[in-house]
Amino acid sequence: MATIEPVPTLVDTSVLLDVFTGDPQWASWSGEALERAGRAGALVINPIVYAELAPRFPDIHKLDVALPSEVFLREQIPWPAAYLAGRAFREYRRRGGMRRSPLPDFFIGAHAALAGLRLLTRDPRRYRTYFPKVDLIAPA
Repeated sequence: MATIEPVPTLVDTSVLLDVFTGDPQWASWSGEALERAGRAGALVINPIVYAELAPRFPDIHKLDVALPSEVFLREQIPWPAAYLAGRAFREYRRRGGMRRSPLPDFFIGAHAALAGLRLLTRDPRRYRTYFPKVDLIAPA
């Protein structure tokens, strides 16, 4: 009998913000998608996601309570992912992307790409364009 390997999922900041803020449009979708991804394998965050969430919490302890380490594995961004993020951002700018576009999205996409992680996001457009091999969990 073949065993099904758990599939780890990097969780994008937008999904966590939807849940934490009770976003009227997205909280339900994001909460359900987060639950399904957690049943399929580990949920992963990286320092970029953590930093993007920090302004919503008055202190680090409250953020750590919201992201318990027994639920959300913390992974560092590999150095090659930083390079890939920079190259993808350069291509984005070359195609006319706005300078104010968040470079953090490129770090998140590159991390998922190089680590072989699925990516749970509700903002798939940029990820599909610049990291086409990443398996996305996103709204239809």
